[in-house]
Amino acid sequence: MFSGTTVHSVDAKGRIVLPQKFREELGEEFYVTNGFSENIQIMSVDEFNRLREQIRELPANKAMALQYLLLSAATLVSPNGQGRIQIPQKLREDSAIQGEAVVVGMDSRIEVWNKDKFDAFMAKQRQELEDALQLIKF
Repeated sequence: MFSGTTVHSVDAKGRIVLPQKFREELGEEFYVTNGFSENIQIMSVDEFNRLREQIRELPANKAMALQYLLLSAATLVSPNGQGRIQIPQKLREDSAIQGEAVVVGMDSRIEVWNKDKFDAFMAKQRQELEDALQLIKF
């Protein structure tokens, strides 16, 4: 399970360091692809293949949408000796990832966000959380 949030620099070549515990769990090779909220997601080969199999079972129009979003953008990567991975330029451009990026463990996958977009997203999530907590009785 991936958990935790860290901030890392993206260098001029589009490389970012992933936390060592994430790299250990991902294995020697893993996939980088589009996320669902203007971010990038990273998955182990097994998790990516599990998702791919689920997409194949969907109705054609829904499968095609996910294939274009996730599968067509997917790149198999492996970390270099310093633990950095190369994020493809198109993914960096689409998610505005440059400078500082936030790396978030999300159970079976990892998300990488533009720091400003992540901060704005989390502010909205906090409001949603407050609304949801009003529905729960402690």
